Amino acid sequence: MDPHHLRLLRELGDRGSVAAVARALHITPSAVSQQLNTLQRSARVPLTERSGRRLVLTEAGRALAVAAVEVMTALDRADRAVGAYLDDPSAPVTVSAFHSAALTWFGPLLRRLAETGGPPVRCADEDVARADFPSLAGDYDLVLAHRLEHSPPWPADRVTVLPLIYEPLYVAMAADSPLAARARLTAVDVAGEPWISVHEGFPVGGVLTAIAAAAGRPLDIVHRVNEFTVTASMVAAGAGLALLPGHTTVPDPRLVLRPLADLPAGRHIDVLTRPETLHRAAVRTVLDALREVSRAGGAS
Repeated sequence: MDPHHLRLLRELGDRGSVAAVARALHITPSAVSQQLNTLQRSARVPLTERSGRRLVLTEAGRALAVAAVEVMTALDRADRAVGAYLDDPSAPVTVSAFHSAALTWFGPLLRRLAETGGPPVRCADEDVARADFPSLAGDYDLVLAHRLEHSPPWPADRVTVLPLIYEPLYVAMAADSPLAARARLTAVDVAGEPWISVHEGFPVGGVLTAIAAAAGRPLDIVHRVNEFTVTASMVAAGAGLALLPGHTTVPDPRLVLRPLADLPAGRHIDVLTRPETLHRAAVRTVLDALREVSRAGGAS
């Protein structure tokens, strides 16, 4: 039964006529009658009857009108509870991020919110294949996700996409590598070196495929590591080259980052969320703080 139809039944019992109900609700008498007829079709017994020229409630109608009061009271209570939840600035907010974003921004985000009296945040690291990021929006309020520059966009029919930053990807090498003396590199320059790559299906891996295609030869992938901090330490030790992000890589004097002159590479870092989540005041506060710390620069 439609709560609006139940309200009309209650109003008829209280006001005594269809015309009075119509005047009170600013609709036509025929609209009142049509909606009462719709309600009647869902009931097994008559809810109204004629008393002279007036339409009045039957005994069953009066019983349902009493129940309608309870229904509307419960709906109002539920609406107020939802409103309080949406407007509560201190409700906990859950945030997930892939590893390098978590390393770079979780600390500053928590510090900023603590300084400004923001809501409590529950952080989690989730390093998944690109295609799996949208599903995380069902588990977390805000999901930090990344995709390569020319990869397909996020499914806008499933999640709301809020761009955060664009981050260039650079070729990383040990500081004592002969390649470190060059300000810029080409695909041919780096294609003959051993490489450390992410696992297949994860963002960044597609750039290595493009390097191989541009150089006309397959790359020698000797290690597969998803965690960029581990990759950086291996590169610094001379284990091979790797692609590392320009903003979220922790500075290391043993490490040198160089751009590719003939194959510019980068990734979009976005926040994914379900549309209804943004109605919460606490979520919007955390999102604003996240935007601020991401604009502040690189790793901290």
